[in-house]
Amino acid sequence: MSDEITEGQGLTGGDSQAPRSTPAGEPVGPEVRRVPPTERGAVAAPVPVPPRPEKKADGLRRTAAAEESDTNIWRYSRRDFFAKLGWLSVFSFLGVMLIGTLRYMFPRVLFEPSPIFRAGFPEEYLPGTVSTKWMKDFRVWVVREGNRIYALSGICTHLGCTPRWLEKEDKFKCPCHGSGFYRTGVNFEGPAPRALERVKISRAEDGTILIDKSIKFLYENGGWDNPQSYLSV
Repeated sequence: MSDEITEGQGLTGGDSQAPRSTPAGEPVGPEVRRVPPTERGAVAAPVPVPPRPEKKADGLRRTAAAEESDTNIWRYSRRDFFAKLGWLSVFSFLGVMLIGTLRYMFPRVLFEPSPIFRAGFPEEYLPGTVSTKWMKDFRVWVVREGNRIYALSGICTHLGCTPRWLEKEDKFKCPCHGSGFYRTGVNFEGPAPRALERVKISRAEDGTILIDKSIKFLYENGGWDNPQSYLSV
């Protein structure tokens, strides 16, 4: 049987309702329709693939970079820490040396007033009186008995407190532990082990009384009999 196809029917066109037959009148099989290549799907056009989001990759890269950066920071910080610690030690040593040098150049000196002072004229002191005029500045009482003037140190012989002159009771009384002294300076009550000390007293060229606290006379050693321990007027 011939596969010739009558003209006008074509492979895809023609009247599909008309019976097809060969010129000999033999029936022809079902029409074979040729499908164009584009309709077959044999060669499909490539489907564009959307780009993948790179967030995750970027995140991973950033994490890796951050870890590397943290590692670098830790390594640098540790070295930097020890380096700074070394420099700090060096500068501290130099600073201490500088301070010590300056301290050596400017020693600590305690400036005290002179132990020698003028206490006015003998006529300013009446017989039988105790003057407290110089107590605040020099811790010295000036006492006149008869024709003698002497200077008593205002330091208690117990623990160094400053006694007070009680004119009504005619005695010196230490407020710390209750030691008592007569007008002459001799101790008579309390824990004070000895009498008050007297200091050097003399007359200056101009006639004023000159008192030197640096020279002391002790009663128990017989120092009160020393002519420098009193002033005759």
